[in-house]
Amino acid sequence: MLAQEEYVEVHALRKRGWSISAIARHLGRDRRTVRAHLSGERIPGQRRSAEPDPFEVVEAYVRQRLAEDPHLWATALFDEAKSLGYDQSYVTFARKIRDRGLRPSCAACGGTRGQAVAIIDHPAGEECQWDWLELRDTPWGSRVFVLVGVLSHSGRFRAWVSSSQDQAHLVEGIDEVLRRLGGTARRWRVDRMATVLVPGTDRIQASFVGVAKHYGVGVDPCPPRRPNRKGVVEKAIHYIAQRWWRTAAVGAPAEAQDSLDRFCETIGDARRRAEGTVGELADTEPLLDLPPVPYPAEGTLVRKVAANGLVSIWGNRYSLPPSVIGTEVTVRWRLGDPTFDVISASGRLIASHRKVPRGQGRVVRLPEHTAALEKVVLGAFTTARPCKPKPNRPPSAAAQAIAADLGGRVEHGEPVIDLAVYQTHIDQQNRGRR
Repeated sequence: MLAQEEYVEVHALRKRGWSISAIARHLGRDRRTVRAHLSGERIPGQRRSAEPDPFEVVEAYVRQRLAEDPHLWATALFDEAKSLGYDQSYVTFARKIRDRGLRPSCAACGGTRGQAVAIIDHPAGEECQWDWLELRDTPWGSRVFVLVGVLSHSGRFRAWVSSSQDQAHLVEGIDEVLRRLGGTARRWRVDRMATVLVPGTDRIQASFVGVAKHYGVGVDPCPPRRPNRKGVVEKAIHYIAQRWWRTAAVGAPAEAQDSLDRFCETIGDARRRAEGTVGELADTEPLLDLPPVPYPAEGTLVRKVAANGLVSIWGNRYSLPPSVIGTEVTVRWRLGDPTFDVISASGRLIASHRKVPRGQGRVVRLPEHTAALEKVVLGAFTTARPCKPKPNRPPSAAAQAIAADLGGRVEHGEPVIDLAVYQTHIDQQNRGRR
C-alpha cells in the first residue's frame, strides 16, 4: 500500500519518464505495487486484502535454516516449506527471501562483499603494494607479465613489463619500478607469491631475505583470500588494464614498456586526489633512498638456437657458434652485470655477450662466430644438380648379393597373379562343408 504522498510522487516521476523499476527503487517499494497504483488497480491508503501472508507462517523456519547454511538452495528450502504448509509458487517464495533479506552473506566465501568495510589509513611513505598483471592476448603473440608497484598513500603507480614471473625477474621488476618511483616505502605489501613467501605460510623465502635487506624494507604478506587488503594495487591493475592496455597501440614488449611509462607519468599521475593530483601528493611522500646498484639476483633463460646461429634474448638477438644450431641453451645472467653467459646442454660455456638495451631489435654477432658460420656454410656449398624426382633405381648387385646371403630373393617386374592358388583355396573350403 502506498501513502498519499507516495502516490503523488509515483505519478509525478512517471510523467517525467521514469521507469517502474526506477520508481520502485527510489521509493523502496515493490514494482508490482507501483504498477498497480499507476494502472488504477490499487487505491492509495487502502490495503488490498486483510488475509495474512502465507510466507509469514514459514518465515521463522526459513530464517533459521539460512542462518545455519547460507548456501542452501532456495529450491531445496522451498520443498521443506511446502511440507510445512506453504502453498504459493516458488517464484513468490524466492522473491520473499530476497525482499526480506533473509539470506546472510558468508564471511568465508564472500570476503567483504555485503559487509561493512573500513578505510585503511596509509601514512605517507609507509607502504608500497606489489602484484602481477598477466597479459595473454598480445599483438606479438606471446604473453607477458606486468609487475605493478603502488604507493599506498598517494596512489602513484609504476609498472615493468617482463617475460617471466620467476624470482630474478621479480627482483628486476621491483628495482625498475622503485627507480621510476624515486625511492621505496618502508614496507612492502605482497600477494601470496611463491617467489616471496613459502607456499601455504607467511614466512619469507630465504632467497628473498637478501632482497629485503638490500633495500632496507619490511615485507608484509596479504592475508589469504582477502584481496581488499591490497585494494590499492588491485585498483591500479584494473586501471592499467582498462585505461591503458585496452587501447595501447604497441607491437613489441619494448614499445609496451615505453607506452606504459608515458601513461604512468601523464595519465596516472594526473588523477585527482584530495585537493590536488596523485603526482602532487606523491611528490610529498618521504621515501627511502635506493641503493646505488640493484640487488644482484641471478636468473636463467632457456632458448633454442636458430638456423642462422642467433638466439633471441630480451628483444635482441645474439650470435653463438654453429655447432649448437638447433639445440637448446641456457642463458645465465645477474642483475646489474653488463654481460651474460650462454651454457650448452652439457654445461659447457659457449659464449659471453655484453648486454645491449632491451627491445632494440639489434643483432649482436661476435667476429669468431661470424667466421665459423661462414666456414660451415661455404663448406656445405655445392654446384651439383639436385636429385631427379622420379628415378628408376632397382636393387643393385651389391644389394642382391646381401639378399642372397640372407636366403631371400628380390623380385622385379609386374606382379604375377596365379589363379591356380585361388582354385586350390576354394576346393579346400568346399571339402570342409561336406
